[in-house]
Amino acid sequence: MSRILKHNELHKTKIACNYGGWMYCNGCNKTIGYLCYVTYDSFKFDYKCKCGNCGSVTFDFDDTESAETCDNQLTTIKNRLCCPEDNSPLVTILTKNFDEYKCEIVCKACHSKYKLSYGQ
Repeated sequence: MSRILKHNELHKTKIACNYGGWMYCNGCNKTIGYLCYVTYDSFKFDYKCKCGNCGSVTFDFDDTESAETCDNQLTTIKNRLCCPEDNSPLVTILTKNFDEYKCEIVCKACHSKYKLSYGQ
């Protein structure tokens, strides 16, 4: 079942499909990550690419529930950052392509909010 986007904001960023898939920097067209389609409830990502482009992605849905910030770290399985509660793959972030980023992602299953940052 398809979800209805409440916020769908892409700034200087492209994404392969409506609210998931490969993400690309508009400045250099390099792949910056992969957002899993069905396992997240909301996603906010602000970044500065190695090419100098500053972009952002914000997605949440009509049925997004409130979330509590979790102090646990996401689990890495292969190259995916996963929820430590059930190992749901959430996002892949290709850190090598960034000068810096900030990310907030909420797991759809457990409603935990995870915060990540790099280079700040």
